Formats: sequence, structure tokens, C-alpha cells
Amino acid sequence: MRKGWIFDLDGTLVDSLPGIAASLNAALACNDQPTHSEGAVRGFIGDGAEMLVRRALEGNEGDFFQRVLTSFREHYAEHWPAGTVPYAGIPELLAELRSRGDCLAVLSNKPHAFTVQIVDALFPGKFDHVLGQRPGIAHKPDPAGLREILALPDWPVGESVLIGDSVMDLQTASAAQIRSIAVTWGYHDREQLAYEGAAWMVDDVAALARIM
Repeated sequence: MRKGWIFDLDGTLVDSLPGIAASLNAALACNDQPTHSEGAVRGFIGDGAEMLVRRALEGNEGDFFQRVLTSFREHYAEHWPAGTVPYAGIPELLAELRSRGDCLAVLSNKPHAFTVQIVDALFPGKFDHVLGQRPGIAHKPDPAGLREILALPDWPVGESVLIGDSVMDLQTASAAQIRSIAVTWGYHDREQLAYEGAAWMVDDVAALARIM
């Protein structure tokens, strides 16, 4: 039976922390704001670019917010390839899922243009549908984007699973009444994921492949 797999992007399919941290710190530095370690930036990721910048400014937004956000987006658009790589085993897993005829989608809180660009560059031809954060559409954990995917023609709604590294991913799946798989190699704490109650929790891509 054909299945539908909906993947988060950052922290699930790709390790993008180095690229995000580098662009964020470049934006902060050019606006004379304090920079952050990769470990700190790890905790800022997950709610989109605007929240990333708000967390980095630590409440000191003032007139800086829009300038830092614009600087971040400009730097990231040019430099993301230097700090974004697929996790080991992910390309092979996606190829296997495609070969057996399953439906694949990406649902990310990263801005839509960046999401599409990264997926097209790193996983060409692997996904049927790719959605990032778009104006006017609530992002995860709101299930609006997920429901859009589930409503696609021929999408196997009853056999759909969302795979992600964050509590927001699990909450999104729950709101849309589909199952979820929590991956622990991303940017969110294992304890929080366990508390949220995913159908499965996996520590490596091999374990994910066995479930799928």
C-alpha cells in the first residue's frame, strides 16, 4: 500500500545549523549586535526567520529587528550552501521511498523560497510537494500547511506520517490527526520529544528506514 511521508527540513533532512548560525551572526555583527555560539543558535531554530532573529536579539529589538532580519535573509540567500548538508543516509532513504512509489513532501517553517531552493539543490526530483513558511498561512504547529498537503489529489491520507525533530512537528501531526515520527539527531531535546508522545522515536536514519 502506498504511503505518504511528510518531512520537516532543518534538523530532520539537513544539518543547516552552521549555515544559519553564520548568516545570523553576520547580520548581528554588521548591525553592532552581540553574536551567539552555534549551541545557542540551535535553540533559536524552529519557528521561522523572524522568531530566529527575535530570539537572537534577546528582547533588544528596537530599530534593529527589521535591519537584522533583512541582513540575515540577504546573507543566507548567498551563503546557505556552505553550511547546509543532508544527514548521512537521508538521500539513500529518499531514493528507496521513491523507488517503491510512496508520496513525499516537505513542510518547513523556513521561508518558502529558501525551503524550495534547498530541497531542489540537495534532493532534486525526490519530493512531490514542498511547502515553507508563506505570508498569510500559519506555520507549524498550526496544521494548515499539513492539511494542504493531505488534500493533494491521490495523496494517501490514511497512510500518512509526519517526520520531524521538534515538538512543533509532533503537535502539527496531532492537530491533523496523523501519526508522527520524532528524530533525535536534530535541534530539539529528546526529553521534550518523548513527552509529546510521537508514535515512534528514532536515533538514527537506519532506525527510521526500518520503520518506514
